[in-house]
Amino acid sequence: MMYIRYRMPIALAVGLLATAGWARQPDRPAAELLDPVSFAPAAIIAPPPAAGSVVARQELAFLRALHRAVSADRIARADADGHDKGPHAFNAAAGRDLTALPATAALLARVDAETDAVVDRAKDHFRRIRPYRTDPTLPHCGKGKGVDDSYPSGHSAFAWSTGWTLAQLMPDRAAAILDRARDYAEGREICAVHYPSDVEAGHALGQLVADRLLRDPRLADQVAAARAELARR
Repeated sequence: MMYIRYRMPIALAVGLLATAGWARQPDRPAAELLDPVSFAPAAIIAPPPAAGSVVARQELAFLRALHRAVSADRIARADADGHDKGPHAFNAAAGRDLTALPATAALLARVDAETDAVVDRAKDHFRRIRPYRTDPTLPHCGKGKGVDDSYPSGHSAFAWSTGWTLAQLMPDRAAAILDRARDYAEGREICAVHYPSDVEAGHALGQLVADRLLRDPRLADQVAAARAELARR
């Protein structure tokens, strides 16, 4: 089966890094650093493939084939990741318990909150119907609660914002960390709860947000503290 992966405008995202919000949860700071205008959805990512378009139909076919091709263990692992969104997902790749490092945990919470705010605005803007709602016969992980919040993938954005942050702070473990980010994000396709283009969009947004925050002078002390904490063995 021929499948043409929908590519996000990564060049656009990288260009905005020089210029450039999350749902509030307990023990997380409120999003306040990233300018909503600079990070407006239409300014940083292209719209998803149109419903019923050739690419959208290819994506559905791809999800069906992927879900059928992977092992039950891989589906179970992807499903578990989907229910367990937190920095501890990167503990093995980072080689330490990230939740036990206060400076690192605080920085990752800030990155996660800012990422969620950007993603939530994009979901509200694009309102893409989930693949299992478009095609009710599509096998997928769980019952699937979302309806029109498919684009971009919040889990993919989390994986890449967290992974990119850690990779910059721990260059000696960057390969393993980024591989974990990719694996975590691809689980959303394996579970058939997001289209590939949703996952690509989450990747673009997550990396964009993390890179911008790591270079924000207001977070310089926090970034330095996390870097020093992670450098200790």
